[in-house]
Amino acid sequence: MKTQHNIPEEVYLEFLGRTVEIHWNYHAILMVTVWFVLVPIGIISLRYFKPKPTKTGITAYRTIWRPEWVWFHIHQWGLNLAILLSLAGMLIALVVSQGVSGSLHSILGLATIGLGVLQGISAFFRGSHGGRYYEIADPEDPKTWEGDHFSMTPRRRRMESYHKTAGFFTMLCAAAAVGSGLMQYPMPILTAVLVVVSILLLGLSVWREHLGKRYDTYRSVFGNDLTHPYNKEREEL
Repeated sequence: MKTQHNIPEEVYLEFLGRTVEIHWNYHAILMVTVWFVLVPIGIISLRYFKPKPTKTGITAYRTIWRPEWVWFHIHQWGLNLAILLSLAGMLIALVVSQGVSGSLHSILGLATIGLGVLQGISAFFRGSHGGRYYEIADPEDPKTWEGDHFSMTPRRRRMESYHKTAGFFTMLCAAAAVGSGLMQYPMPILTAVLVVVSILLLGLSVWREHLGKRYDTYRSVFGNDLTHPYNKEREEL
């Protein structure tokens, strides 16, 4: 493996009082695992593993212990873990590089992590859940159905508009960051693994798409009752 001459291989850290060897391969393995394994699994889980819509949707309360919500928690906690690991990888790289190098890889990497953090922040604005057939609601009392998601309030629409759209741009930045990083610091075995994993995840997505498993999130969660606000709004779909 041949590295470019401008990549530091060791650094003196004052808080340790000694020079340490820099293992960039660990950084590369971490970031590839985060952005091309953990993040795609979180996205695919939400996109292709929701339950098939029924009349009532998912009635169980949304907790990590309920199997009906496994797909959601894989997405939620998997992407939160991805953000934390990315931040850790970024901070270590900044420390050993003693700042931002200004390379294309560093700029793309910072953009990716910045967008990733914004994805996590935007999720906090999703609002309340609601639902006519939700476990804590009374199907006969409309006041108990209210929730930002069930009613698709402006707050929820703004969150989804940003969260879903920005996610694609985040993955584009991640692909560019990883690609530029592997060009700067070649790791043939890791590159081969990256290609194989990407093909497998693509194959899984194509297979689930072919089976018709990309269910509408609103209908999977709340049911296909046409009296529901967002179902009524999209009655022609």
